[in-house]
Amino acid sequence: MSGQTFYKDDFSAYLKRRSFLLRIGLITGGIFLNSCFKKLKPNKYNIKGNLFGPNAKAGHILRDKIKIPASSKTRKVKTLIIGSGISGLSAGRWLKQNGESDFEILELENHAGGNAHFGTNQISSYPLGAHYITIANNEDKLLIDFLKEINIITHFEKGLPYYNDYYLTFDPEERLLINGEWQEGLIPDFGVPADDKKQIRDFLSEVDKLKNTQGNDGKYVFNIPVNSSSNDESYRKLDKISFESYLKTKGYHSKYLLWYLNYACKDDYGQKMDKISAWAGLHYFASRRGKAANAEQNAILTWPEGNGWIMKQLEKNLQSHIKTSNLCYDIQPNPDGSLNAIVFNTQNGTTESIQSEKIILCSPQFVNNRLLRNFNRGIDYKQFSYSPWLVANITINELPDSKGIPLCWDNVAYNTASVGYVNSAQQHLKLSEDKKILTYYLPLCDFEPSIARLAAFTRDFDQWLDIIIPELEMIHPNITAAIENIDVWIWGHGMIAPTKNFIWSEYLEKAKQPISDKIFFAHTDLSGISIFEEAFHQGINAAKQALNSNG
Repeated sequence: MSGQTFYKDDFSAYLKRRSFLLRIGLITGGIFLNSCFKKLKPNKYNIKGNLFGPNAKAGHILRDKIKIPASSKTRKVKTLIIGSGISGLSAGRWLKQNGESDFEILELENHAGGNAHFGTNQISSYPLGAHYITIANNEDKLLIDFLKEINIITHFEKGLPYYNDYYLTFDPEERLLINGEWQEGLIPDFGVPADDKKQIRDFLSEVDKLKNTQGNDGKYVFNIPVNSSSNDESYRKLDKISFESYLKTKGYHSKYLLWYLNYACKDDYGQKMDKISAWAGLHYFASRRGKAANAEQNAILTWPEGNGWIMKQLEKNLQSHIKTSNLCYDIQPNPDGSLNAIVFNTQNGTTESIQSEKIILCSPQFVNNRLLRNFNRGIDYKQFSYSPWLVANITINELPDSKGIPLCWDNVAYNTASVGYVNSAQQHLKLSEDKKILTYYLPLCDFEPSIARLAAFTRDFDQWLDIIIPELEMIHPNITAAIENIDVWIWGHGMIAPTKNFIWSEYLEKAKQPISDKIFFAHTDLSGISIFEEAFHQGINAAKQALNSNG
């Protein structure tokens, strides 16, 4: 979900976009899932589908330290990267671009990508996790260069980047079901009382001002990547209180505004605003200042496969370095100062030892906790909270009529448990399509993450349908008859949650520190915010450290 709705401030760019879409004669369509791990029996809804997710069985080998075969061979790799999510691929890209070719990227799954994973079948590609980015902040040269490299930015006009029109979200972009009708945009407006609208305008005015506010060190108070934000304590102290407390202190009480801000926290962080820090809550709105020659500020870039498209661009030049279905089981220091990684191949059941000079860990901290048992980091791993998610891809053969704005890329209903659904094939250029796929996102945030995670893994397919179908029926009465298939994907640790006193905490700063100038870390949980830009920069930072180290 985007959650980045702002009033359009560049109407000429907006008109250019609409003109482009009219020229290509866009009609949107849908997609269909085809990969799964569990075939399901008929259910009371008579809806076919599958229940699947990351390779939990392999992950539990590490979690429970299940005995694996002894190593049958030993080989050497100068730099070993653990994890092929965006951070790992970004680290590999940077190493290769800077002349280092002796490296491998190990991946537990049988595919690269992390939470940018996607699927493809005869109809289309579709996201199973992250599914959009926004245009880059103009001062972010590293990201701008990458977007140029993969033709997301095609050229510059009057000093501003021109984004590939095929990747900017096609209209209609976003809608909200509120007071019985679909309105344009996600900020509550239709049927909203005047006093509530004023509070909404006041909050948007506040964050618009914060967007360009600099701290006493001359840095933007809220920036991307997070570590480039100001260290001004008068703003950083907002990390120590909840977003909910901050809003109460500021006098915001409109139920419509509070719903929208709670939606934003669920959307980007997987938790409600009483759990999220005020600094993180404001960062969501005040950190993006990107301007483009052909799009409004904060414009969204997306693809049928979501962020899987960007992942593929990173992966294609690294394929010879990526080893999938390889579980790093343990990391040990050697007497000669090198590192020994014990690696279990989940496909053929063999184990090998990989001797490395340096290791870049692009895995989350709860994994690092198990890999680094032989090293004393002094990290309080319990402070890292990961939000579980459900993603359901819903195949429909028609969408019931409803009042207001027609089907958009992002579709959200006021006061529901989910953060809505995206029409994943909005970017298709087909003139007609018989079927559509609605990619539905549900943050499992009604209970503490550990409890929600346990409940998620114990639910069967029918129980998930009992959660999904009633909400869909509320949004689109009689839609059940049009549903042909629902495929459910569970992310047990979907993203890091920037809870109170986390982003600027001492224990997070300690977790970022390399070990003996030999082991380096890159993951969005070290930023506290799980977005593509953070993963991209984390990978580059770790690769730079490895290249510059004398370890």
